[in-house]
Amino acid sequence: MKPRIPYTKPSITEKEMAYATDAAAHGWGERCYEYIERFENLFKAHLGVEFAIATSSATGALHMGLAALGVKPGDEVILADTNWIATVAPVVHLGATPIFVDILPDSWCIDPEQAEKAITPCTRAIIATHLYSNLCDMDRLIAIGEKYGIPIIEDAAEAIGSIYRGKRAGSMGKFGVFSFHGTKTITTGEGGMFVTKDPDLYERVLTLSNHGRRRGETRQFWPEVVGFKYKMSNIQAAIGCAQMERIDELIARKREIFFYYQQQLSHLPGIRMNPEPSGTQNGFWMPTIVLDEETGVTRKALLSAFAEENIDARVFFWPLSSLPMFQPIPNNTLSWDIAGRAINLPSYYNITEEELGRVVKVIEGLFNA
Repeated sequence: MKPRIPYTKPSITEKEMAYATDAAAHGWGERCYEYIERFENLFKAHLGVEFAIATSSATGALHMGLAALGVKPGDEVILADTNWIATVAPVVHLGATPIFVDILPDSWCIDPEQAEKAITPCTRAIIATHLYSNLCDMDRLIAIGEKYGIPIIEDAAEAIGSIYRGKRAGSMGKFGVFSFHGTKTITTGEGGMFVTKDPDLYERVLTLSNHGRRRGETRQFWPEVVGFKYKMSNIQAAIGCAQMERIDELIARKREIFFYYQQQLSHLPGIRMNPEPSGTQNGFWMPTIVLDEETGVTRKALLSAFAEENIDARVFFWPLSSLPMFQPIPNNTLSWDIAGRAINLPSYYNITEEELGRVVKVIEGLFNA
């Protein structure tokens, strides 16, 4: 059997191991937050924001951010139907109602027109997910937010390296969240980051992140609200520091892999991949192919062909409204249709050209069958 090609794995070097070892050996007592603060500062500098809080996950960061905005039962939060469950889970946990709208055909991100149509007096926020590092139409979304007084939240969990008209993904909305799961371009194993330019919102989330204990409170173990425990560990942050010191090369490698696929697949009709509109840069976290319906190639056929060649392939996200815990909304036609004709391709840092060629060969075989 041919060697297995995983769809993703992190790039861990001697630098990450050295920092993690130092944190494990010395990062206690007075130094217990040293790498966390360093990681937050490196991330703020990269993103160009004033405030950042390292968290245990992007989901936790989103949960605290929404809570700090006052999202509660009776409120509605608008988001794209094409999303991972992590984006909607905090909305449900807070007792609010998620409103799923359809996506754009090119970016597979939330359709601003549909989002605006879904606004009601109960709308508390709109979540813009930069799917697979593809960028939402932030100009239109922010204009809608300003028009109705509704905060635009960026789920940039997958969007490290993506830039929209000079601004990095996650830095444009009321707040942004990032993921450092082991599959991501930058990893801490598990982990996330909350970022914002709003000092008041930052203080509220900072308080919530520490069991409701306000910064500067002189009484020991005195919370003023019931908060959360979504902290990142010092050892995780140490790995994150090393990753941030390599961030340019990690992003560049993702882009290199994407453009290899794009060039090698360009001769095949009916394949669309992650877009990179003028004035933007796509971090290409997860190279994705969507096959036109006319090709007759389905996700099932793709998965079967990849499995035969011992290659992992990751399915495109199911529409959230197709999941058993939500009411179906088949009128979100693009979300419901594209998922059956799309797949994410292997794209880990040290994938070889031979391995990339094996992936391409499988796709070509489906067209030549």
